[in-house]
Amino acid sequence: MFVAKDWQDYELIDAGGGERLERWGHVVLRRPDPQIIWPLEHENELWRSVAGHYHRSASGGGQWEYKTKLPDRWTIGYRDLKFYIRPTNFKHTGLFPEQAANWSWMMDKIRGAGRPIRVLNLFAYTGGATVAAAAAGAEVCHVDAAKGMVLWAKENLELSGLAERPVRFITDDVFKFVQREQRRGNKYDGIIMDPPSYGRGTGGEVWKLEESLYPFIQLCTTILSDNPLFFLINSYTTGISPTVLGNIARISLADTYGGRITSGEIGLPITSKDMVLPAGILCRWEEA
Repeated sequence: MFVAKDWQDYELIDAGGGERLERWGHVVLRRPDPQIIWPLEHENELWRSVAGHYHRSASGGGQWEYKTKLPDRWTIGYRDLKFYIRPTNFKHTGLFPEQAANWSWMMDKIRGAGRPIRVLNLFAYTGGATVAAAAAGAEVCHVDAAKGMVLWAKENLELSGLAERPVRFITDDVFKFVQREQRRGNKYDGIIMDPPSYGRGTGGEVWKLEESLYPFIQLCTTILSDNPLFFLINSYTTGISPTVLGNIARISLADTYGGRITSGEIGLPITSKDMVLPAGILCRWEEA
């Protein structure tokens, strides 16, 4: 288990009854989480007096109930990195705080490389990993199909004081982008991906993780440099084991480049309990 335990502006205060109680800077929110199948021991005043509570709908989706007027967005920090937070219509806030465990690992890898590093961040969302890699000194290419998420990522980079760093933002289908990079002969020393369980490309192409992940990773290996530094795969797809990601990495990466593979769960500490909330899985390949 890789636990993101170095936060100051984020805190998972409590968890139970299918919900999280979280502090995002000065704002406390209450959101559902399917992993939390144990009961809520005590719904105290903090649970009841949250600024926002996301309610699931029986027909799918849901909506926020605001008990306090919130700003359109606000800022939280992780070490020297800054991010804008805003509750979205899909219960998310624009940041997955458990990924800080990956940011720290990646930044250490880039800083310790002793050479210029080019990083490709695919399915890059609002750019947490992009900001981290840029802060560590890498040249970064950020790719996501959602224009609004790419704009949000640019704003996060600027907020962190990194606007002058060599970061390229691309709004595109990731599969098509990687195919073009292959034809151009462009290479990367590090690749990050956080693929969805299911999605559709800009031309109607269907992405289903169980069917699409392995051939996509195979494609990505064609744009790795001759001396790659790392390859990071994240997944929030239920039913997929970290060992599965490790097996794919072994076939796709280790058999060619050697190196070291580590796979496992990623999680957040629950401060009111001696417990960790699992929040996805990962696989890291890194040079030996």
